[in-house]
Amino acid sequence: MLTKLAMTGFKHRWRDYLVLFSGLIMSSAIFYMFEALATNQDFLKQNTSISMVGLIFQFGSVLLTIITLVYIGYANSFLLSMRKRDYGLFMLVGARKSKIGQLIWLETLLVGITATIVGILVGTALTVGVSQILINSLGLTLHHFTAWYTPAAIATLLLYVGLFLIAGLFNLLSLTKTPALKLLHSNDQPNRPQLKPARQLIEIVVGVISIAIGYWSMANLKILQLMGIGIALVTIVLGTYLLFNAIFVWLMVALKRFSFAQRGLNGFTLSQLSFRIRNYTKMLSIVAMLFALALGAITVGMGFHSQIPSMANINNAYDMGLVNASTAEKAQIAAMKPKTTATYHFKATKKVVYFQAAEFNRQPFTTIHTRNKNQLTFNTVHNNAAKLQKSEDNYQLMQLQSGVMATATPVFLSKTAYAKLAQPEQRLTVFTTNNVIEHRVALNKLAKHHFHTTSPEQFGGRYAMYQMVNGMYSGLEFMGMFLGIAFLAMLASCLMFKILSGADADQHRYKMLDKVGTTRRQLNGAINKEIAVLFILPGIVGIVHVLFGLQMFKIIMVTSPYTGIWLPFLIFAGLYLLYYLITITIYRRIVLQ
Repeated sequence: MLTKLAMTGFKHRWRDYLVLFSGLIMSSAIFYMFEALATNQDFLKQNTSISMVGLIFQFGSVLLTIITLVYIGYANSFLLSMRKRDYGLFMLVGARKSKIGQLIWLETLLVGITATIVGILVGTALTVGVSQILINSLGLTLHHFTAWYTPAAIATLLLYVGLFLIAGLFNLLSLTKTPALKLLHSNDQPNRPQLKPARQLIEIVVGVISIAIGYWSMANLKILQLMGIGIALVTIVLGTYLLFNAIFVWLMVALKRFSFAQRGLNGFTLSQLSFRIRNYTKMLSIVAMLFALALGAITVGMGFHSQIPSMANINNAYDMGLVNASTAEKAQIAAMKPKTTATYHFKATKKVVYFQAAEFNRQPFTTIHTRNKNQLTFNTVHNNAAKLQKSEDNYQLMQLQSGVMATATPVFLSKTAYAKLAQPEQRLTVFTTNNVIEHRVALNKLAKHHFHTTSPEQFGGRYAMYQMVNGMYSGLEFMGMFLGIAFLAMLASCLMFKILSGADADQHRYKMLDKVGTTRRQLNGAINKEIAVLFILPGIVGIVHVLFGLQMFKIIMVTSPYTGIWLPFLIFAGLYLLYYLITITIYRRIVLQ
């Protein structure tokens, strides 16, 4: 009988359960997507040479676990609030508390396990879809990446099931010790905000100091190393929560005292925001951190992508050098319409390469001279034989000697001295195209034909550098874009879940406004303002976190991490606006039936 009553309650609240399930599924799916990268050590080692990345992912896993703890706690409180009235009715009709306790335990565990298993499957599907889109659109080459990764699935399942076991125990103790009448009226008690100036002032001061420490540690990551990431993780999360908890409560109460609150439905909107203010501060703190993580990951991912052309051009002025190029290879070079091409004759021993000085005087060899390694600024130098002999950048000529003579010393001789050498004469053909990335397919084909390999260690020039940089940064680029999308999806899941979970409770308030003559346009405007505040506040905090947080990537990015920052910000703003429009559309359908 008790099971039938529970199922009846489930059918009556199917819409609320749908919101709950969808939120939990997305949460577990995103956690699995993150762990599929964070726990795959072969993928991390093969796709980036930055040793700190694995440890950064470990800190990221800790942060995501903290966010998951808060999210599951909120989801459980939502589940509990839905069932309090039902369990109170069961007690009034004579149901034993032991039976109700069993029902609570099983229901909580069933919800958690089902949502987690479905979430892992959804996360696997999302991993496949997102990875294929990124790999195809960015032209990446990844090694040891797999959408299904068993350790990640086990970690996700253990964490979520463990949390729901604890949640089930909490629900059992909470409901069985609460009187039936109190359960029946539990949802009628608003959480009214109260101003406590001294406490809020302390929270603001501690919050500002905590965030300042976090920003400082990220800017000085080169000195603090891994400890800086840990400090930033703790202080920024703590500071964000304290500021939201202090300022948001004060803001809602203070705004009601201004004259604009009496215009139209502004007072109603402020009251709506104040109704469950404490729950909003927790969720908005999470959303602000997720916003910063998502925007930061996308910005850094696009930053690595934009660095590849600059990095390819920094070590040599020529795309490639071919020794004794064949007629067919010369035709391949000509097909790329190179900007410059030159042929130099040479004779070589094991340690010295002899060139004709006259050829370099007629066709000066261009070298790249780096002026500021931190900001990747450089200039080109056109060298005749005398300048090139003295230049510290003459190693760039040796790099083009098929890579095998990169450590040899170049010597420039007169025509007479050169002719006396007994070694056989060879030819070095060098060329420069307008863009290495545009001609990468043709260059790859040429490398295979001439060197019988595409390994950049076997040949020098801009294309070899492009191969190495692309191999190093493609993993980081993929991780940034992939995790940015994952965090954005979790951000939307958290915020939409919070807003939509209270929609049914808000429905009767909008019905009352409709009965007293409020127009549909005014109701839509009130909804737009209320939800806009919930999106804008964490967005502002998240943007500030990102602007300071990019400082930590200066140690692994040779160009400024702020270069071209407007593009990822613009893309993210469009996606964020889309989530806002989806949320208000669903919310309107629920409350304005």
